[in-house]
Amino acid sequence: MSDSRRTLKSRESPTVMQPNSSEVGAHQAGNGLSLTIQPELLTRTPAGATGDSVIPETSDEVRVPILSSEPSGGGGGASSRRSRASSRTSSHSHSHGGGHQHSHSEPSETDPADADLESGEPSTSFSELRYLFRWVQKSLPFIIILGAKLVIQHALGLVVGVGLFTTFLYANKNIQTQVFLQDRRSKIECVWLLLFLASSTLLLYYTFLTESLYYCLIFLSPAVEPLGFWEVLWAVGVTNFMLKFFFMGFKCLILLLPSNLVTFRAQGRWYMLIEEVGQVYQSVAPIPLWFRYLITYQEVDGNTGLTLGVLLALVYFILKLLGLYGQWGSFQKTVRLFLSGEHTGAAATRSQCSEAGDICPICQAEYRNPRALLCQHIFCDECIALWFNREKTCPLCRTAITDKVHKWRDGATTPYLQIY
Repeated sequence: MSDSRRTLKSRESPTVMQPNSSEVGAHQAGNGLSLTIQPELLTRTPAGATGDSVIPETSDEVRVPILSSEPSGGGGGASSRRSRASSRTSSHSHSHGGGHQHSHSEPSETDPADADLESGEPSTSFSELRYLFRWVQKSLPFIIILGAKLVIQHALGLVVGVGLFTTFLYANKNIQTQVFLQDRRSKIECVWLLLFLASSTLLLYYTFLTESLYYCLIFLSPAVEPLGFWEVLWAVGVTNFMLKFFFMGFKCLILLLPSNLVTFRAQGRWYMLIEEVGQVYQSVAPIPLWFRYLITYQEVDGNTGLTLGVLLALVYFILKLLGLYGQWGSFQKTVRLFLSGEHTGAAATRSQCSEAGDICPICQAEYRNPRALLCQHIFCDECIALWFNREKTCPLCRTAITDKVHKWRDGATTPYLQIY
């Protein structure tokens, strides 16, 4: 009796799912799915029995189980894909009045990182850069705070460094300009540059008189206590700029000499020699400071700290000797070039100068000590010497005349800081 009543109710109740005959046929043909209705399993689904749908007790819905027979072919893959798709959706059923039901599904919100993990795809470099950018963005306030604190602690040193660098750029540019002008150079400008460099040096050493920074110029340690890393770095940087100012002052003195006493060609050789000597001096000056810093150790470190400091100092000293050995070759070439006083090309005859028009293409004046290059173009000795301070080819036909350019003949000073 109970079975017949259940069958009768199932006929009277509205059908929840009625698959289309064409879809059933397609499923049976492609995926091997079959709908099997078992009367003994027809039960009324109580409310809250399942997690996917909520059916009130007053509903007459009958759950019909669908049994699928999975073949060994591609049906398993399609079924697994449908199961994954259904796992990402949440079903909601709503009952309105006398047995009318509406069901709809909404895609669940998933995180992009979770989607990447589910898909099994490896993270790309773009995503890594994005995560790095997010980390920097989150850490930016903390970085700004630390930077502001660092600037406040070393405000005086930073101001001095910026001032020294600005002074160097200004003096270096003006010295090169005056060297290029040759006879048209302004001696007043040269005197101003000399006084400007000297006053800047004296003002700095007077401001930090208690630290005795001028000791670094004679390879002694300054009276800076405690001699930490930042103190050594600051003292080495200041000494490096002071040495640059010192040798730039020598270049200004050469600019003040009359051309009949020191020719422009000879002045170029002097600039080159001064710069090479200055670079060697700047390489040697930081050695006492760094050596003292490396061998300094705390009492709590004991013999281990002393041994490690001595080893580091020896390694530093060996590396400096190797660097100085490399500079020694360049210094020897510069000295030989300075003493030889070699000229570019050969002396031009009067007939060659007449054929060329007796006018130098560079200075647009009559030839002075004319020199004929390999390409037979003729220039003044001073003019072509100044040209080859920066170029390797003929000014007119661009024929290669020399294989290298002798640096520093134009009065320039290297901006490189020798801090180690």
